Parts: sequence; structure tokens; C-alpha cells
Amino acid sequence: MKTYRKELWFNTKNRIEFINITREVQKAVDESGVKEGFVLVNAMHITASVFINDDETGLHSDFKKWLEKLAPHQPVSQYAHNVGEENADAHIKRQIMGREVVVAITDGKLDFGPWEQIFYGEFDGRRPKRVLIKIIGE
Repeated sequence: MKTYRKELWFNTKNRIEFINITREVQKAVDESGVKEGFVLVNAMHITASVFINDDETGLHSDFKKWLEKLAPHQPVSQYAHNVGEENADAHIKRQIMGREVVVAITDGKLDFGPWEQIFYGEFDGRRPKRVLIKIIGE
């Protein structure tokens, strides 16, 4: 069995962004030499997410609006966590969107359903954060 580990680093310009990382994950699979196995992709920060969905700007806009309704950033005084910080909403948004995804690797390729792509979701950006890619297989 082979294993392979790689990190992706992000420093977004905006507080909230969604970045398609599918190509970078497939590149890591190629680098690993694994033909049959699994890849775990997870955000290594508690205010960021990794999720699978469609790469469609309207949908991403809908996600942002929906998340802001569920966990609004303002007023920051509404959250007990925000004593000395202003990112409680980002923690909640991450909890909703998820920490990681696991994707099967078949014949050296990410084994997706129609339209599926992997995204990094940032909810408290403008500082360096990382994503772990861990590949296991043959």
C-alpha cells in the first residue's frame, strides 16, 4: 500500500470565498502514483471547510446568502465566542459546510458523480491557511 501527503496553502483576499481545488487534488493523485484507493481532503483550520458540489456561481452565491442567514457575521456581540475575536460565525459556517471529503480513486482518477467538484470554503480569510491531502491505496 502507498501513502502520499501534500498540503495546499491559501490566503484569500476576501473573508468568505469558495475555491475549486479539484485540479490540485487530481494532481496530487497523479503525483502519488495511486491507481486504486482513497483521497482525504480536509481543512486544517476551524474556520474553513472542504466540500463537494457543483462549480456554478449562482449556487455559490446562494451558499453565501444561506450561510449568512444561518450565522450572520454582524452584530459580532451576539456570540459569546467573540470576546476578543470576531469570527464565531466562521466557526459555525465551517460546522455546517463540513471539515473534509473522501473521494474514491479508480484507475488513477477521482471517481466523481456528475458535476461533482471539490471546494475549499473560507469563512474567515485574509490570512494563511492550509488544506491536507492524504492519499492511500495501491
